[in-house]
Amino acid sequence: MQFAVKALRQMESATLVFDASNADDARQLAESQGYAVITVRPQGRAALRLGGRARFPLVQFSQSLLTLLEAGLSLVESIDALAEREVRSDVKQTLNALLKKLYEGQTLSAALAAQPAAFPALYVATIRANERTGGLTEAIGRFIQYRHQIDIVKKRVISAAIYPALILAVGGLVILFLMLYVVPRFSQVFEDLGDKIPYLSKVLLEWGQFVHANALIVLSSALALPLFMTYILSRPPVRSGLGRMATRIPRMGEYIRIYQLARFYRSLGMLLRGGIPILGALDMVASLLPASLHASLGRARNDIREGQPLSAAFDTHGLSTPVSLRMLRVGERTGQMGEMMERIAGFFDEDVADAIDWFIRLFEPILMIFIGMVIGVIVLLMYAPIFELAGSIQ
Repeated sequence: MQFAVKALRQMESATLVFDASNADDARQLAESQGYAVITVRPQGRAALRLGGRARFPLVQFSQSLLTLLEAGLSLVESIDALAEREVRSDVKQTLNALLKKLYEGQTLSAALAAQPAAFPALYVATIRANERTGGLTEAIGRFIQYRHQIDIVKKRVISAAIYPALILAVGGLVILFLMLYVVPRFSQVFEDLGDKIPYLSKVLLEWGQFVHANALIVLSSALALPLFMTYILSRPPVRSGLGRMATRIPRMGEYIRIYQLARFYRSLGMLLRGGIPILGALDMVASLLPASLHASLGRARNDIREGQPLSAAFDTHGLSTPVSLRMLRVGERTGQMGEMMERIAGFFDEDVADAIDWFIRLFEPILMIFIGMVIGVIVLLMYAPIFELAGSIQ
């Protein structure tokens, strides 16, 4: 089985590939070559298999572990208690694997790092930086707070999208009902009128005749289309392409960039507060930025390694805003860079929330007007032959 190992050596990051029986062996191979391991991830079929498993409930596990540790239980006793009460087989297996590593004398961070499918690199790095100083509970609490802040932003986005999605779904169902049920029956009524009906109405009625003659095929296609679109939109290349298109929209692109920077700053701030060196922390959070900013982050990292202040490097390479730049300079003067980055992320989150509220207030009426116009046009075209017929009788 192959594992991709992201590691540091002499302040240079590298990605190595090892053939090993498990992630722990791959880690040991990298460390034997003088590397400081950041992440270990399976490649190939193993990665696909792990990707199909249910996601490990990391926040729930952390909250329960923190409660037991603060109650006075030891680390081994806490994880053992969590494993005993667990009923989900995959989660129980993960906890038992943690216990095995701990009984072998390994540290918690090493045990967590051996299971990268369940425990992300940010979590492992936070634990590793604090377990040596006895600040394990502080590290777990900090990660829980970090995840709660991330979840709050996601819930804002999801909540804002629910009502427009309902409008779109109901409007789409009404349009489908008209096109697949009502229009075909109107086409049978007006079939004998020939050229006495308007052209657009004739096109609509011809569609109705086609649906009536091929009802099974059309209905199957209508049911399969949402599934096909869901599959297409779930593909990473398609999603990245749509993301690039969205970033080119002037106003929207700026807020997408701010949202991405908020995640980047919050994760970087958590690592810095946990004692992770700045260069190593930048490598760990690089994946949170879009591919278009990876080159900028690499250049900023080189500038920081050469001795430039972080604020100057971020400003030069487009990783800051005017407000965040001032706050970074304050963080450098006070030595509280981790806390300041989390404050910057909170400031960015408020900007994104205001933008979402503004967009929804504008988008909802536009969407309702559009759907109403589509339904109105369909109904008007269906009744146009009746108006034409009434006019000819007069």
